[in-house]
Amino acid sequence: MTETRTRPAAITLTPAAEARIAELMSKAPQDAIGVKLSTPRRGCSGLAYSVDYVTEESSFDEKIETPGGVFYVDGASVLYLVGSIMDWKEDDFAAGFVFDNPNAKGACGCGESFTV
Repeated sequence: MTETRTRPAAITLTPAAEARIAELMSKAPQDAIGVKLSTPRRGCSGLAYSVDYVTEESSFDEKIETPGGVFYVDGASVLYLVGSIMDWKEDDFAAGFVFDNPNAKGACGCGESFTV
């Protein structure tokens, strides 16, 4: 008999991040099926976090069901993000997703990019 084990998600979303995803999905383009996190190469440290609407599912992406919609993690980015916590922070001056990434070895001074 084969036993299937559910593996934990690559990243953890805080309740604030889940609420922001729900808000984004409530005003998403009609063809959007979810929100996707990726780590494109850019910035002075190498990799950046990018959150965008996604219109088609890729078999390599990690799929995380949230109360407000589906959240995808780019398959090529999962290794850089395993164990991360994604939060949504808002104050009088700025608002945005914030990442606590145990894989990041350094970040640039402006906070736009990170190294692994």
